[in-house]
Amino acid sequence: MPSRRDFMLQATAGLSALALASQAAARAAARTYTNPVYAGQFPDPFVLRHQGRYYAFGTTGTGRTRDGRIFTLLTSSNLVDWKNAGGALAPPAGAEGADFWAPEVVFHKGTFYMYYSMGGGAIGATVGHRLHVATSKKPEGPYQQVALLDVPASKFTIDAHPYQDTDGQWYIFYARDFIDTDNGYRPGTGLVVDRLLDMTRLAGESRTVMRARHDWTVFEKNRTMPLYDNKTFPEWHTLEGPFIRRHGGKYYCFYSGANFLTPRYGVDYCVASSIMGPYSDAGAEKGPRVLGAVAGHVRGPGHHSHVLSPDGKTEYLVYHAWNTAMTERQLCIDKLAWTAQGPRCVGPTYTPQPLPS
Repeated sequence: MPSRRDFMLQATAGLSALALASQAAARAAARTYTNPVYAGQFPDPFVLRHQGRYYAFGTTGTGRTRDGRIFTLLTSSNLVDWKNAGGALAPPAGAEGADFWAPEVVFHKGTFYMYYSMGGGAIGATVGHRLHVATSKKPEGPYQQVALLDVPASKFTIDAHPYQDTDGQWYIFYARDFIDTDNGYRPGTGLVVDRLLDMTRLAGESRTVMRARHDWTVFEKNRTMPLYDNKTFPEWHTLEGPFIRRHGGKYYCFYSGANFLTPRYGVDYCVASSIMGPYSDAGAEKGPRVLGAVAGHVRGPGHHSHVLSPDGKTEYLVYHAWNTAMTERQLCIDKLAWTAQGPRCVGPTYTPQPLPS
């Protein structure tokens, strides 16, 4: 019959085993992350990797950060543990109440350039969004607005994405409205590219990258648009958030499509052999191929950017997705895989994943 001492030894062994299991679980947990990696409001995330540190910039709309600035700024060393660092953009003069969307930052010849859109507010409530540029000598800012990238043919221009090609030439990809139905395209927001004369001036040689052609990209039916004399469009479509990646000698223009409030919203792409196109979205007929919703778990994933892991080897998509209550769009990350069928996000995930290496 077991003695009291035997029982105590067994109990102690059991507790030790539990403790070891708990420690192992803690070690395993320390090597994983679970989306969202930042649970606060952080729409349209862009992440800049500079000198071994990550800087994330997110849309603030008409809001301001606690320090009175525009665009929420987060910093991290590993893409997972993020610290709020205040705001990035100093409010431009005369922009009281204006909307500010979708910042992206690049570093060129000792200066950080931030591209974003601004519209409404004291600058003119009837004016749609237009593209602007701000600069800073530090990645965290504060950035000061220095230029307007005007597109005279567009009343609504958003989501500027700067890209430097292999020959050193810089380009801007952006989203703008089209209200015609030429060549079978559907009215709505589409994607455009233009060359930059320098970091703050467009060449005025814009070309259409991609416009809506498929049912899944509809934003809203019977949409009345004040910018276009209150015309009601039977269907208004949206392609937005362009991001360019050169892979295998081709240019992939990733974008988000549909209404960001709906389960249809997600990321797809079009591809070209030349930076200025023509681009093809063959295969995009039925819905987003790169990143899409998961019923009951992930809603509205999109408006993403691409960034490499700390070791510089693994490519990640950084995107937003709604919380359960649909009150915040939160920061998420997942790997991107280049498959035989094209680029695919390894996600969206909502369970523990290995930390970026």
